[in-house]
Amino acid sequence: MRKTALMLLVIIVGISFAQSATPADYWEGLTEGEKIAFVNGAYTALSRMKTYHSQEVQKQYGHDPYWREPYFIERFYVILDQHISEGVGYNLDIIIHAMDALYANYDNVEIPIIDALRIVSTAQDGDHQKANVLLLKAQRQYRPED
Repeated sequence: MRKTALMLLVIIVGISFAQSATPADYWEGLTEGEKIAFVNGAYTALSRMKTYHSQEVQKQYGHDPYWREPYFIERFYVILDQHISEGVGYNLDIIIHAMDALYANYDNVEIPIIDALRIVSTAQDGDHQKANVLLLKAQRQYRPED
């Protein structure tokens, strides 16, 4: 599991350094096929992380009838699920176009792609209030330079 998490971190950091001036510039530079591949890769990585983590928990606590999943594990799953939209299914074009729309606003050009993916996925699953809060926090944290 550590190798998978480390690999995902290296990929994310590598993407960050490979980006041009802003995450929005990087995103806009991708073709539609590359955007779909990016979102599919992010969804797959998050899904695999959950699977590996679940397997490790089962290995560690599989035969203990009194073991209860700690809160931090439940919270970990909730956070991972926020990055994946259950409502769009395999139609990743919806996510791609929502990401395009998000980055069309100048206030959002500095928001990292993974954070933008979380905002868009949360909105697509119908939790617009939470998506708006996440967007406002990201806009405040990643304010574009004037």
